[in-house]
Amino acid sequence: MLWGPPLAACYLTGGWRSARDGVAALRARSLDVDLLMVVAALGAAAIGQAFDGGLLIVIFATSAALEGWATARTADSVRGLLDLTPSRAVRVAPGHGEEIVEVDDLAVGDVIVVRPGERVPADGVVAAGASETDQATVTGESLPAPTGVGDEVYAATVNGSGLLRVTVSREASGSVVARIAAQVEEASSTTAPTQRSIERIEQRYSVVVVTATVVLFVAPLLSGELLVDALLRAMTFMIVASPCALVLATMPPLLAAIATASRHGVLVRSAEVMERLASTTVVVVDKTGTLTTGAPEITAVHGAPGWSRDDVLALAAAVESGSEHPLAGAILAAVPEAALATPTGFRAVPGTGASASVRGVEVVIGRPDRVLADRGDDESDDGWARRAVAEAEALGDTVVAVVADGRTVGVVVLSDHPRPSAVRAVARLRSLVGRAPVLLTGDQPQAARRVADAVDIAQAHAGMLPEDKVAAIDDLRRVGDVVLAVGDGVNDAPALAAADVGIAVSHRGSSPDTAVTLRSADVVIVGDDLDAVPATLALARRAHRLVRANLVAAAAVVVGLVMWDVVGHLPLPLGVAGHEGSTILVALNGLRLLRRSAWPADTCRETGGLQR
Repeated sequence: MLWGPPLAACYLTGGWRSARDGVAALRARSLDVDLLMVVAALGAAAIGQAFDGGLLIVIFATSAALEGWATARTADSVRGLLDLTPSRAVRVAPGHGEEIVEVDDLAVGDVIVVRPGERVPADGVVAAGASETDQATVTGESLPAPTGVGDEVYAATVNGSGLLRVTVSREASGSVVARIAAQVEEASSTTAPTQRSIERIEQRYSVVVVTATVVLFVAPLLSGELLVDALLRAMTFMIVASPCALVLATMPPLLAAIATASRHGVLVRSAEVMERLASTTVVVVDKTGTLTTGAPEITAVHGAPGWSRDDVLALAAAVESGSEHPLAGAILAAVPEAALATPTGFRAVPGTGASASVRGVEVVIGRPDRVLADRGDDESDDGWARRAVAEAEALGDTVVAVVADGRTVGVVVLSDHPRPSAVRAVARLRSLVGRAPVLLTGDQPQAARRVADAVDIAQAHAGMLPEDKVAAIDDLRRVGDVVLAVGDGVNDAPALAAADVGIAVSHRGSSPDTAVTLRSADVVIVGDDLDAVPATLALARRAHRLVRANLVAAAAVVVGLVMWDVVGHLPLPLGVAGHEGSTILVALNGLRLLRRSAWPADTCRETGGLQR
């Protein structure tokens, strides 16, 4: 009698939520694991095993609390970044004074002051000053990045020793940190295919468990076994056969991997994407801006008779002022802003070039094989241009032809160089996937081959329009490959969307000119870090291994305990401890990916000894 009130309180406090959820599921004509646990506890109490039933309630409630804690920990680990963003900022007032305002009141275009040691209150571009910023909270980069005029800085990052004036480029709700938090919260609400399969099976499996429990209770009674013994065996079976651990085997590792990736500047859209990423069998990569720096330099300018270098560049720069292509930056950098004309009627054709009207002249710039061929110039008119193009392309350089009112007036030669991390990233991808990446580029064959050789890629396809890249990806998928596509530009958006998983390497966070690419991608790398591609793939593979290990362990425990109860005599307390203990261990095993060491900063551990 002394144990009556405490046990009653235990049943009420620990079991009411499970009973409520179970009844709600029953009304929806489905059986829930929560209801099975409550029925088993009440059955144990009915045959005088109230303490064992109470133990079941306590452990089951504890495992449910751990499940909730695991989910909350996954999201909170990233949403906590928002707490690092200052609530106030120092804004430059119209009269060049300073005023303290709420960060939420900052508007795009405002100029704010960030003093040494302070956290940057909003995303923006440095307008004045020089310093270094610790961007670990956003990009995961452990070393401070040199920061000067024109560089982008992110909210929640830490300014170093210099004074900065920053022009706000995004409102607080649209900052990179806010996007990371929102992305993780959205991803946490998704369900992986494996989890959906388990949940579909769970409904039928629960009916089987209830049916088997009834049979296991009635059959011994008909053979003369005591009511108490038959009911005790049946209740023990219902407990140990419930698929609690199997239900928790999948999502904790995947959600923990999403949270860990986001802390290093990698946004994964869903648990389904993380699971598909782990199954990658081939990687296709873009060249310009992905494997290369995306910052080509002009090495030569050839003009038609009567056209100087400055004349050719002025026309090309006027058209490129409306373009987002990496080549545009190099051309614009070579022309003083005061000499830059304003174009009208700008039109970009991805993979070909662009056109616009400049001071009444119709100017077309782009790939020589398309621009020159489309114009149909006579050999006598543009023979010099074709020779210059042939010489440059033979060296693997990139060439842009400039055509004014149907006449070729210039050829601009540019060179792009592989990123310092490209060789390392390609080697890691090869080790992870088991085959070298495939290079797909719209550039000339010689330029593609030069970069492919530099980063040790054997298979390179050049001269590809966006639709050609999509066709190549479709061909790979038709033969059974799971394709991971990596790119950065607008012309990569169709390929990223066509692949099983698309990764966008974002040079400028969420700037408007990359919005199309970022929307098409399943994974976005905020920090422009090519090493993050193999690191994310290695993390997804590790999460997948944990999921499989959890499923095997959970199934083994269920089968073992069920067989023990059916062919032998499994004590109820031991069945409760084994079943609920496995549930707790499975959940905690998945949470291991929340540790800082889970991010494969050096994937030699994941790729069998590859060194930097």
